[in-house]
Amino acid sequence: MNVKSVVENKEKYEVELTVEVGQAEFEAGLDQAYRKSRGSISVPGFRKGKAPRKVIEGMYGASVFYEDAIEAIYPQACQDAIKENNLDSVAPPQVEILDLGKEGFSFKAIITVRPVITLKQYKGLEADKVLPTVTDEAVNAELQQYIDRATQLEAVERAAQMGDTAVIDYAGYKDGALFDGGSAQGYELLLGSHSFIPGFEEQVVGMSAGEEKDIDLTFPEEYHAEELAGKPVTFKVKCVEVKEKKLPEIDDEFAKDVSEFDTLAEFKEDLKQKVVERNMNNSEAKFRQSLLAMLCDQVDIELPKAMVDAQTDRFLESYAARLEQQGITLEMYMQYMQMSIDQIRDDLRSSAVTQIKQQLALDAVVAAENIVISDEDVDEEVKKAAANLNVPYERVAEGLDRDGLKADLARDRAMALVATEAKPHMVEAAVGDGEIEVTEVTKDDAKDEPKAEKAPEAEGEEAEEKKPAKKTTRKKAAPKDAEAKEGEEAPKKTTRTRKPKAEKAEGEEAPKKTTRKKKTEKPEE
Repeated sequence: MNVKSVVENKEKYEVELTVEVGQAEFEAGLDQAYRKSRGSISVPGFRKGKAPRKVIEGMYGASVFYEDAIEAIYPQACQDAIKENNLDSVAPPQVEILDLGKEGFSFKAIITVRPVITLKQYKGLEADKVLPTVTDEAVNAELQQYIDRATQLEAVERAAQMGDTAVIDYAGYKDGALFDGGSAQGYELLLGSHSFIPGFEEQVVGMSAGEEKDIDLTFPEEYHAEELAGKPVTFKVKCVEVKEKKLPEIDDEFAKDVSEFDTLAEFKEDLKQKVVERNMNNSEAKFRQSLLAMLCDQVDIELPKAMVDAQTDRFLESYAARLEQQGITLEMYMQYMQMSIDQIRDDLRSSAVTQIKQQLALDAVVAAENIVISDEDVDEEVKKAAANLNVPYERVAEGLDRDGLKADLARDRAMALVATEAKPHMVEAAVGDGEIEVTEVTKDDAKDEPKAEKAPEAEGEEAEEKKPAKKTTRKKAAPKDAEAKEGEEAPKKTTRTRKPKAEKAEGEEAPKKTTRKKKTEKPEE
Protein backbone atom coordinates (compact mmCIF):
# COMPACT_ATOMS: atom_id res chain seq x y z
CA MET A 1 0.00 0.00 0.00
CA ASN A 2 1.45 3.34 -1.06
CA VAL A 3 0.88 5.44 2.05
CA LYS A 4 2.57 8.72 2.86
CA SER A 5 2.71 9.89 6.47
CA VAL A 6 3.94 12.98 8.28
CA VAL A 7 4.57 12.89 12.03
CA GLU A 8 4.24 15.82 14.41
CA ASN A 9 4.65 15.81 18.18
CA LYS A 10 1.58 17.07 19.99
CA GLU A 11 0.87 17.06 23.71
CA LYS A 12 2.72 14.85 26.17
CA TYR A 13 2.72 11.21 25.03
CA GLU A 14 0.76 12.12 21.88
CA VAL A 15 1.89 12.16 18.26
CA GLU A 16 -0.15 13.41 15.29
CA LEU A 17 0.16 11.50 12.04
CA THR A 18 -1.07 12.91 8.74
CA VAL A 19 -1.64 10.02 6.35
CA GLU A 20 -2.36 10.22 2.62
CA VAL A 21 -3.98 7.35 0.72
CA GLY A 22 -3.46 7.48 -3.05
CA GLN A 23 -5.93 6.97 -5.88
CA ALA A 24 -4.93 3.36 -6.60
CA GLU A 25 -5.42 2.27 -2.98
CA PHE A 26 -8.68 4.20 -2.70
CA GLU A 27 -9.98 2.69 -5.95
CA ALA A 28 -9.22 -0.81 -4.63
CA GLY A 29 -11.12 0.04 -1.46
CA LEU A 30 -14.11 1.34 -3.43
CA ASP A 31 -14.23 -1.85 -5.48
CA GLN A 32 -14.07 -3.93 -2.29
CA ALA A 33 -16.91 -1.89 -0.78
CA TYR A 34 -18.99 -2.36 -3.94
CA ARG A 35 -18.53 -6.14 -3.96
CA LYS A 36 -19.45 -6.31 -0.28
CA SER A 37 -22.59 -4.15 -0.57
CA ARG A 38 -24.02 -4.89 -4.00
CA GLY A 39 -26.08 -7.83 -2.79
CA SER A 40 -28.21 -5.53 -0.64
CA ILE A 41 -28.73 -2.80 -3.25
CA SER A 42 -31.79 -2.90 -5.55
CA VAL A 43 -31.54 -1.27 -8.97
CA PRO A 44 -34.46 -1.34 -11.44
CA GLY A 45 -33.73 -3.55 -14.43
CA PHE A 46 -31.10 -5.65 -12.67
CA ARG A 47 -31.34 -8.70 -10.51
CA LYS A 48 -30.35 -8.03 -6.91
CA GLY A 49 -26.58 -8.09 -6.62
CA LYS A 50 -25.99 -7.90 -10.39
CA ALA A 51 -26.04 -4.15 -10.97
CA PRO A 52 -22.67 -2.76 -12.16
CA ARG A 53 -20.83 -0.38 -9.87
CA LYS A 54 -21.06 2.52 -12.33
CA VAL A 55 -24.84 2.13 -12.49
CA ILE A 56 -25.16 2.17 -8.70
CA GLU A 57 -22.88 5.19 -8.43
CA GLY A 58 -24.87 6.96 -11.14
CA MET A 59 -28.11 6.26 -9.29
CA TYR A 60 -26.99 7.00 -5.71
CA GLY A 61 -24.06 9.33 -6.28
CA ALA A 62 -20.32 8.85 -6.80
CA SER A 63 -19.68 8.86 -3.04
CA VAL A 64 -22.06 5.99 -2.28
CA PHE A 65 -19.16 3.63 -1.44
CA TYR A 66 -16.78 6.21 0.06
CA GLU A 67 -17.59 5.57 3.71
CA ASP A 68 -17.26 1.79 3.44
CA ALA A 69 -14.02 2.12 1.48
CA ILE A 70 -12.51 4.42 4.09
CA GLU A 71 -13.52 2.02 6.90
CA ALA A 72 -11.80 -0.80 5.02
CA ILE A 73 -8.60 1.13 4.29
CA TYR A 74 -7.73 3.46 7.15
CA PRO A 75 -7.00 0.91 9.95
CA GLN A 76 -4.23 -0.79 7.96
CA ALA A 77 -3.01 2.54 6.59
CA CYS A 78 -2.75 3.89 10.12
CA GLN A 79 -0.90 0.77 11.35
CA ASP A 80 1.54 1.01 8.44
CA ALA A 81 2.24 4.66 9.30
CA ILE A 82 2.75 3.80 12.99
CA LYS A 83 5.21 1.04 12.05
CA GLU A 84 6.97 3.24 9.50
CA ASN A 85 7.59 5.89 12.15
CA ASN A 86 8.58 3.38 14.89
CA LEU A 87 5.86 4.53 17.25
CA ASP A 88 4.93 2.43 20.31
CA SER A 89 1.17 2.91 20.21
CA VAL A 90 -0.71 1.97 23.40
CA ALA A 91 -4.30 2.93 22.57
CA PRO A 92 -6.66 3.05 19.58
CA PRO A 93 -5.91 6.14 17.45
CA GLN A 94 -8.27 9.10 17.21
CA VAL A 95 -8.92 9.54 13.48
CA GLU A 96 -10.26 12.54 11.55
CA ILE A 97 -10.76 12.63 7.76
CA LEU A 98 -9.19 15.73 6.20
CA ASP A 99 -9.63 15.56 2.42
CA LEU A 100 -11.72 13.16 0.37
CA GLY A 101 -12.22 12.80 -3.36
CA LYS A 102 -11.95 10.35 -6.23
CA GLU A 103 -8.15 10.82 -6.20
CA GLY A 104 -7.96 9.44 -2.66
CA PHE A 105 -8.19 10.78 0.86
CA SER A 106 -6.09 11.94 3.77
CA PHE A 107 -6.65 11.75 7.50
CA LYS A 108 -4.94 12.69 10.71
CA ALA A 109 -4.55 10.28 13.58
CA ILE A 110 -3.66 11.16 17.17
CA ILE A 111 -1.44 8.32 18.45
CA THR A 112 -0.89 7.80 22.17
CA VAL A 113 2.63 6.46 22.69
CA ARG A 114 4.05 4.58 25.64
CA PRO A 115 5.71 6.81 28.23
CA VAL A 116 9.40 6.11 28.76
CA ILE A 117 10.69 6.37 32.31
CA THR A 118 13.97 5.87 34.13
CA LEU A 119 13.91 4.21 37.53
CA LYS A 120 15.98 5.75 40.30
CA GLN A 121 16.74 2.32 41.73
CA TYR A 122 15.91 -1.24 40.81
CA LYS A 123 18.88 -3.10 42.27
CA GLY A 124 19.40 -3.63 45.97
CA LEU A 125 15.75 -3.10 46.92
CA GLU A 126 14.90 -4.30 50.41
CA ALA A 127 11.69 -6.14 51.27
CA ASP A 128 10.48 -8.73 53.74
CA LYS A 129 10.76 -12.33 52.63
CA VAL A 130 9.05 -15.01 54.68
CA LEU A 131 10.97 -18.16 55.56
CA PRO A 132 8.13 -20.59 56.33
CA THR A 133 8.53 -23.08 59.16
CA VAL A 134 6.29 -26.05 58.48
CA THR A 135 4.46 -27.10 61.63
CA ASP A 136 2.93 -30.41 62.65
CA GLU A 137 -0.51 -28.89 62.18
CA ALA A 138 0.22 -27.96 58.56
CA VAL A 139 1.29 -31.49 57.66
CA ASN A 140 -1.65 -33.00 59.55
CA ALA A 141 -4.03 -30.66 57.71
CA GLU A 142 -2.58 -31.91 54.43
CA LEU A 143 -3.04 -35.51 55.56
CA GLN A 144 -6.56 -34.77 56.80
CA GLN A 145 -7.69 -34.11 53.24
CA TYR A 146 -6.89 -37.72 52.34
CA ILE A 147 -8.56 -38.95 55.52
CA ASP A 148 -11.72 -37.03 54.69
CA ARG A 149 -11.86 -38.45 51.16
CA ALA A 150 -11.44 -41.98 52.51
CA THR A 151 -14.07 -41.51 55.23
CA GLN A 152 -17.28 -43.46 54.65
CA LEU A 153 -20.81 -42.91 55.94
CA GLU A 154 -22.41 -45.95 57.59
CA ALA A 155 -25.98 -46.34 58.81
CA VAL A 156 -26.34 -46.72 62.60
CA GLU A 157 -29.22 -47.87 64.80
CA ARG A 158 -29.18 -45.00 67.30
CA ALA A 159 -30.33 -41.43 67.76
CA ALA A 160 -28.66 -38.76 65.65
CA GLN A 161 -25.78 -36.81 67.16
CA MET A 162 -23.90 -33.70 66.11
CA GLY A 163 -21.48 -34.71 63.37
CA ASP A 164 -23.82 -37.39 62.03
CA THR A 165 -25.60 -37.16 58.69
CA ALA A 166 -29.37 -37.41 59.06
CA VAL A 167 -31.34 -38.43 55.97
CA ILE A 168 -34.63 -36.56 56.33
CA ASP A 169 -37.92 -35.78 54.61
CA TYR A 170 -39.24 -32.35 55.55
CA ALA A 171 -42.07 -29.98 54.63
CA GLY A 172 -42.39 -26.37 55.78
CA TYR A 173 -45.71 -24.77 56.70
CA LYS A 174 -46.53 -21.12 57.28
CA ASP A 175 -49.99 -20.31 58.65
CA GLY A 176 -50.93 -23.94 58.01
CA ALA A 177 -50.03 -23.90 54.30
CA LEU A 178 -46.96 -25.27 52.54
CA PHE A 179 -44.62 -22.55 51.35
CA ASP A 180 -42.58 -22.77 48.16
CA GLY A 181 -39.10 -24.26 48.37
CA GLY A 182 -39.58 -25.50 51.95
CA SER A 183 -39.82 -29.23 51.25
CA ALA A 184 -37.45 -32.05 50.28
CA GLN A 185 -37.27 -35.84 50.27
CA GLY A 186 -34.22 -37.87 51.28
CA TYR A 187 -32.16 -34.79 52.10
CA GLU A 188 -28.78 -35.62 53.67
CA LEU A 189 -28.18 -33.06 56.41
CA LEU A 190 -24.81 -32.92 58.12
CA LEU A 191 -25.68 -32.00 61.68
CA GLY A 192 -23.50 -29.15 62.85
CA SER A 193 -22.91 -27.78 59.36
CA HIS A 194 -25.20 -24.79 60.05
CA SER A 195 -26.59 -25.08 56.52
CA PHE A 196 -30.17 -24.66 57.78
CA ILE A 197 -31.62 -21.76 59.75
CA PRO A 198 -30.73 -21.64 63.48
CA GLY A 199 -32.52 -24.21 65.61
CA PHE A 200 -33.37 -26.71 62.87
CA GLU A 201 -30.34 -28.99 63.12
CA GLU A 202 -30.34 -28.85 66.92
CA GLN A 203 -33.87 -30.27 66.96
CA VAL A 204 -32.99 -33.06 64.51
CA VAL A 205 -30.36 -34.20 67.00
CA GLY A 206 -31.85 -37.03 69.03
CA MET A 207 -34.14 -38.30 66.26
CA SER A 208 -33.89 -41.96 65.23
CA ALA A 209 -34.69 -43.68 61.93
CA GLY A 210 -38.46 -43.76 61.39
CA GLU A 211 -39.19 -41.03 63.95
CA GLU A 212 -41.33 -38.03 63.02
CA LYS A 213 -41.65 -34.66 64.75
CA ASP A 214 -42.74 -31.08 64.21
CA ILE A 215 -40.05 -28.42 64.47
CA ASP A 216 -41.31 -24.94 65.28
CA LEU A 217 -38.97 -22.13 64.24
CA THR A 218 -38.90 -18.46 63.34
CA PHE A 219 -37.04 -17.31 60.25
CA PRO A 220 -34.34 -14.70 60.90
CA GLU A 221 -35.41 -11.07 60.56
CA GLU A 222 -32.76 -10.53 57.88
CA TYR A 223 -33.90 -13.51 55.79
CA HIS A 224 -33.87 -12.59 52.10
CA ALA A 225 -37.49 -13.65 51.40
CA GLU A 226 -39.70 -10.91 52.80
CA GLU A 227 -42.70 -13.22 53.12
CA LEU A 228 -40.71 -15.45 55.53
CA ALA A 229 -38.40 -12.99 57.29
CA GLY A 230 -39.16 -12.98 61.00
CA LYS A 231 -42.18 -15.27 60.52
CA PRO A 232 -42.96 -18.40 62.61
CA VAL A 233 -43.14 -21.67 60.66
CA THR A 234 -43.49 -25.38 61.32
CA PHE A 235 -41.45 -28.09 59.64
CA LYS A 236 -42.83 -31.61 59.64
CA VAL A 237 -39.70 -33.77 59.70
CA LYS A 238 -39.24 -37.51 59.31
CA CYS A 239 -35.86 -39.09 60.02
CA VAL A 240 -35.30 -41.75 57.37
CA GLU A 241 -31.80 -42.83 58.37
CA VAL A 242 -28.90 -41.86 60.60
CA LYS A 243 -25.33 -42.20 59.32
CA GLU A 244 -22.04 -41.71 61.11
CA LYS A 245 -18.55 -41.19 59.76
CA LYS A 246 -16.37 -44.29 59.58
CA LEU A 247 -12.77 -43.11 59.72
CA PRO A 248 -10.07 -45.20 58.04
CA GLU A 249 -7.15 -46.65 59.98
CA ILE A 250 -4.20 -44.29 59.48
CA ASP A 251 -1.40 -46.79 58.83
CA ASP A 252 0.83 -48.12 56.09
CA GLU A 253 -2.12 -49.75 54.32
CA PHE A 254 -3.88 -46.40 54.26
CA ALA A 255 -0.80 -44.81 52.69
CA LYS A 256 -0.73 -47.51 50.01
CA ASP A 257 -4.41 -46.94 49.22
CA VAL A 258 -4.21 -43.16 48.81
CA SER A 259 -0.67 -42.65 47.47
CA GLU A 260 2.21 -44.29 45.65
CA PHE A 261 4.13 -44.83 48.89
CA ASP A 262 4.44 -48.08 50.85
CA THR A 263 4.61 -46.59 54.33
CA LEU A 264 2.82 -43.85 56.21
CA ALA A 265 6.15 -42.27 57.15
CA GLU A 266 7.16 -41.91 53.49
CA PHE A 267 3.76 -40.52 52.60
CA LYS A 268 3.88 -37.92 55.36
CA GLU A 269 7.40 -36.92 54.40
CA ASP A 270 6.17 -36.31 50.85
CA LEU A 271 3.26 -34.24 52.14
CA LYS A 272 5.68 -32.23 54.25
CA GLN A 273 7.85 -31.46 51.22
CA LYS A 274 4.79 -30.40 49.24
CA VAL A 275 3.84 -27.98 52.00
CA VAL A 276 7.41 -26.70 52.00
CA GLU A 277 7.42 -26.18 48.23
CA ARG A 278 3.99 -24.55 48.15
CA ASN A 279 4.80 -22.10 50.90
CA MET A 280 8.20 -21.27 49.48
CA ASN A 281 6.55 -20.50 46.14
CA ASN A 282 3.97 -18.32 47.91
CA SER A 283 6.74 -16.58 49.82
CA GLU A 284 8.68 -15.86 46.63
CA ALA A 285 5.55 -14.56 44.88
CA LYS A 286 4.76 -12.18 47.75
CA PHE A 287 8.38 -11.05 47.87
CA ARG A 288 8.33 -10.21 44.17
CA GLN A 289 5.00 -8.45 44.52
CA SER A 290 6.50 -6.23 47.23
CA LEU A 291 9.47 -5.42 45.00
CA LEU A 292 7.15 -4.66 42.07
CA ALA A 293 5.16 -2.29 44.26
CA MET A 294 8.42 -0.48 45.12
CA LEU A 295 9.21 -0.13 41.42
CA CYS A 296 5.72 1.22 40.74
CA ASP A 297 6.19 3.86 43.43
CA GLN A 298 8.91 5.31 41.22
CA VAL A 299 6.50 5.65 38.27
CA ASP A 300 5.37 9.07 39.40
CA ILE A 301 3.87 10.36 36.16
CA GLU A 302 0.44 11.27 34.90
CA LEU A 303 -0.55 8.38 32.69
CA PRO A 304 -2.14 9.14 29.31
CA LYS A 305 -5.92 8.92 29.63
CA ALA A 306 -6.24 7.01 26.36
CA MET A 307 -3.77 4.42 27.64
CA VAL A 308 -5.71 3.91 30.88
CA ASP A 309 -9.01 3.76 28.98
CA ALA A 310 -7.63 1.11 26.61
CA GLN A 311 -6.39 -1.07 29.47
CA THR A 312 -9.69 -0.66 31.30
CA ASP A 313 -11.51 -1.79 28.15
CA ARG A 314 -9.32 -4.90 27.96
CA PHE A 315 -10.12 -5.74 31.59
CA LEU A 316 -13.81 -5.23 30.91
CA GLU A 317 -13.73 -7.49 27.84
CA SER A 318 -11.94 -10.19 29.82
CA TYR A 319 -14.41 -9.94 32.69
CA ALA A 320 -17.37 -10.10 30.31
CA ALA A 321 -15.88 -13.20 28.65
CA ARG A 322 -15.60 -14.97 32.02
CA LEU A 323 -19.18 -14.07 32.83
CA GLU A 324 -20.21 -15.56 29.49
CA GLN A 325 -18.50 -18.80 30.46
CA GLN A 326 -20.87 -18.95 33.43
CA GLY A 327 -23.87 -18.30 31.20
CA ILE A 328 -24.24 -14.67 32.32
CA THR A 329 -24.06 -11.73 29.94
CA LEU A 330 -22.56 -8.44 31.01
CA GLU A 331 -25.98 -6.83 30.53
CA MET A 332 -27.58 -9.40 32.86
CA TYR A 333 -24.85 -8.77 35.42
CA MET A 334 -25.32 -5.01 35.29
CA GLN A 335 -29.08 -5.37 35.64
CA TYR A 336 -28.76 -7.68 38.62
CA MET A 337 -26.10 -5.53 40.30
CA GLN A 338 -27.98 -2.35 39.38
CA MET A 339 -24.75 -0.91 37.99
CA SER A 340 -24.03 1.07 34.85
CA ILE A 341 -21.17 0.31 32.48
CA ASP A 342 -19.43 3.47 33.71
CA GLN A 343 -19.58 2.25 37.32
CA ILE A 344 -18.02 -1.08 36.33
CA ARG A 345 -15.30 0.71 34.39
CA ASP A 346 -14.59 2.91 37.43
CA ASP A 347 -14.15 -0.25 39.53
CA LEU A 348 -11.62 -1.57 37.02
CA ARG A 349 -9.74 1.68 36.40
CA SER A 350 -7.48 1.56 39.47
CA SER A 351 -6.36 -1.95 38.51
CA ALA A 352 -5.65 -0.74 34.98
CA VAL A 353 -3.47 2.05 36.36
CA THR A 354 -1.61 -0.43 38.57
CA GLN A 355 -0.87 -2.78 35.70
CA ILE A 356 0.31 0.02 33.44
CA LYS A 357 2.72 1.24 36.10
CA GLN A 358 4.01 -2.31 36.58
CA GLN A 359 4.65 -2.63 32.86
CA LEU A 360 6.36 0.77 32.60
CA ALA A 361 8.60 -0.02 35.57
CA LEU A 362 9.63 -3.40 34.17
CA ASP A 363 10.11 -1.90 30.69
CA ALA A 364 12.55 0.55 32.27
CA VAL A 365 14.53 -2.37 33.73
CA VAL A 366 14.46 -4.12 30.34
CA ALA A 367 15.91 -1.01 28.68
CA ALA A 368 18.53 -0.44 31.39
CA GLU A 369 19.73 -4.06 31.26
CA ASN A 370 19.37 -4.34 27.47
CA ILE A 371 17.28 -7.50 27.83
CA VAL A 372 16.60 -9.05 24.45
CA ILE A 373 14.22 -11.95 23.73
CA SER A 374 15.12 -14.04 20.69
CA ASP A 375 12.82 -15.87 18.31
CA GLU A 376 14.14 -19.09 19.82
CA ASP A 377 12.96 -17.94 23.25
CA VAL A 378 9.49 -17.35 21.85
CA ASP A 379 9.41 -20.77 20.19
CA GLU A 380 10.44 -22.42 23.44
CA GLU A 381 7.65 -20.64 25.29
CA VAL A 382 5.12 -21.68 22.66
CA LYS A 383 6.29 -25.29 22.92
CA LYS A 384 5.82 -25.22 26.69
CA ALA A 385 2.34 -23.76 26.30
CA ALA A 386 1.42 -26.38 23.70
CA ALA A 387 2.62 -29.15 26.00
CA ASN A 388 0.72 -27.73 29.00
CA LEU A 389 -2.46 -27.33 26.96
CA ASN A 390 -1.92 -30.68 25.20
CA VAL A 391 -2.50 -29.11 21.79
CA PRO A 392 -0.32 -28.99 18.64
CA TYR A 393 2.41 -26.35 18.45
CA GLU A 394 0.87 -24.92 15.28
CA ARG A 395 -2.43 -24.28 17.02
CA VAL A 396 -0.79 -22.16 19.71
CA ALA A 397 1.50 -20.39 17.26
CA GLU A 398 -1.31 -19.51 14.86
CA GLY A 399 -2.21 -15.86 15.17
CA LEU A 400 0.26 -15.35 18.02
CA ASP A 401 1.39 -11.78 18.69
CA ARG A 402 5.09 -12.61 18.81
CA ASP A 403 6.14 -9.04 19.57
CA GLY A 404 3.71 -8.91 22.45
CA LEU A 405 4.98 -12.22 23.80
CA LYS A 406 8.56 -10.98 23.54
CA ALA A 407 7.61 -7.95 25.63
CA ASP A 408 6.01 -10.18 28.27
CA LEU A 409 9.01 -12.51 28.42
CA ALA A 410 11.37 -9.54 28.69
CA ARG A 411 9.38 -8.22 31.65
CA ASP A 412 9.51 -11.65 33.28
CA ARG A 413 13.29 -11.63 33.01
CA ALA A 414 13.44 -8.10 34.33
CA MET A 415 11.39 -9.09 37.39
CA ALA A 416 13.64 -12.10 37.99
CA LEU A 417 16.69 -9.82 37.84
CA VAL A 418 15.16 -7.36 40.32
CA ALA A 419 14.42 -10.24 42.71
CA THR A 420 17.93 -11.69 42.36
CA GLU A 421 19.56 -8.30 43.00
CA ALA A 422 17.27 -7.45 45.94
CA LYS A 423 18.21 -7.60 49.61
CA PRO A 424 15.55 -9.69 51.35
CA HIS A 425 14.81 -9.00 54.99
CA MET A 426 14.24 -12.54 56.17
CA VAL A 427 11.41 -13.20 58.59
CA GLU A 428 10.24 -16.56 59.86
CA ALA A 429 6.61 -17.63 59.79
CA ALA A 430 5.08 -20.75 61.30
CA VAL A 431 2.68 -22.27 58.79
CA GLY A 432 -0.01 -24.16 60.68
CA ASP A 433 -3.62 -24.03 61.76
CA GLY A 434 -3.29 -21.08 64.09
CA GLU A 435 -2.22 -17.51 63.47
CA ILE A 436 1.11 -17.07 61.75
CA GLU A 437 3.87 -16.09 64.13
CA VAL A 438 6.44 -13.92 62.34
CA THR A 439 9.89 -13.45 63.86
CA GLU A 440 12.99 -11.76 62.51
CA VAL A 441 15.77 -14.02 61.27
CA THR A 442 19.41 -12.95 61.36
CA LYS A 443 21.78 -13.63 58.50
CA ASP A 444 23.40 -16.41 60.47
CA ASP A 445 20.04 -18.08 61.06
CA ALA A 446 18.70 -17.76 57.55
CA LYS A 447 18.83 -20.95 55.54
CA ASP A 448 18.18 -21.79 51.93
CA GLU A 449 15.30 -24.09 52.81
CA PRO A 450 12.55 -23.76 55.40
CA LYS A 451 12.55 -25.88 58.51
CA ALA A 452 10.19 -28.82 58.58
CA GLU A 453 9.25 -30.09 61.97
CA LYS A 454 8.44 -33.77 62.23
CA ALA A 455 4.72 -34.41 62.17
CA PRO A 456 3.26 -37.02 64.55
CA GLU A 457 0.84 -39.72 63.50
CA ALA A 458 -2.54 -38.18 62.67
CA GLU A 459 -5.26 -40.49 63.94
CA GLY A 460 -8.25 -38.80 62.40
CA GLU A 461 -7.38 -35.46 63.98
CA GLU A 462 -9.58 -32.54 63.01
CA ALA A 463 -7.74 -29.78 61.20
CA GLU A 464 -8.80 -26.49 59.73
CA GLU A 465 -8.60 -25.69 56.03
CA LYS A 466 -9.53 -29.20 55.02
CA LYS A 467 -11.60 -30.45 52.13
CA PRO A 468 -15.11 -31.73 52.78
CA ALA A 469 -15.56 -35.45 53.17
CA LYS A 470 -17.08 -37.51 50.41
CA LYS A 471 -20.84 -37.79 50.52
CA THR A 472 -23.07 -40.57 49.40
CA THR A 473 -25.51 -39.98 46.60
CA ARG A 474 -28.68 -38.21 47.67
CA LYS A 475 -32.01 -39.73 46.81
CA LYS A 476 -33.21 -36.35 45.65
CA ALA A 477 -31.25 -33.17 45.18
CA ALA A 478 -32.44 -30.61 47.69
CA PRO A 479 -32.66 -26.96 46.71
CA LYS A 480 -29.42 -25.11 47.02
CA ASP A 481 -28.81 -22.29 49.42
CA ALA A 482 -31.26 -19.47 49.09
CA GLU A 483 -28.36 -17.16 48.37
CA ALA A 484 -26.29 -18.66 45.58
CA LYS A 485 -23.01 -17.03 44.72
CA GLU A 486 -23.10 -16.62 41.02
CA GLY A 487 -20.88 -13.59 40.64
CA GLU A 488 -17.47 -14.52 39.40
CA GLU A 489 -14.46 -14.29 41.60
CA ALA A 490 -12.69 -10.96 41.34
CA PRO A 491 -10.17 -11.30 38.54
CA LYS A 492 -6.72 -10.78 39.78
CA LYS A 493 -5.49 -10.78 36.25
CA THR A 494 -6.92 -10.52 32.80
CA THR A 495 -6.18 -13.14 30.17
CA ARG A 496 -3.27 -12.13 27.99
CA THR A 497 -4.20 -12.37 24.35
CA ARG A 498 -0.58 -12.20 23.40
CA LYS A 499 0.74 -15.15 25.37
CA PRO A 500 0.03 -18.72 24.42
CA LYS A 501 -0.66 -19.49 28.07
CA ALA A 502 -4.05 -18.61 29.45
CA GLU A 503 -2.72 -16.17 32.04
CA LYS A 504 -4.24 -13.15 33.69
CA ALA A 505 -2.74 -9.74 33.73
CA GLU A 506 -1.38 -8.65 37.07
CA GLY A 507 -3.43 -6.30 39.11
CA GLU A 508 -6.79 -6.87 37.50
CA GLU A 509 -9.81 -6.71 39.73
CA ALA A 510 -13.41 -7.21 38.88
CA PRO A 511 -16.37 -5.22 40.09
CA LYS A 512 -17.42 -6.22 43.54
CA LYS A 513 -19.90 -9.06 43.60
CA THR A 514 -22.84 -9.94 45.74
CA THR A 515 -24.70 -13.17 46.21
CA ARG A 516 -27.70 -13.84 44.00
CA LYS A 517 -30.99 -14.47 45.77
CA LYS A 518 -33.11 -17.39 44.69
CA LYS A 519 -36.84 -17.51 44.60
CA THR A 520 -37.14 -20.88 46.36
CA GLU A 521 -37.28 -20.89 50.14
CA LYS A 522 -36.30 -23.56 52.65
CA PRO A 523 -34.89 -23.90 56.13
CA GLU A 524 -31.36 -23.49 54.88
CA GLU A 525 -29.53 -20.28 55.63
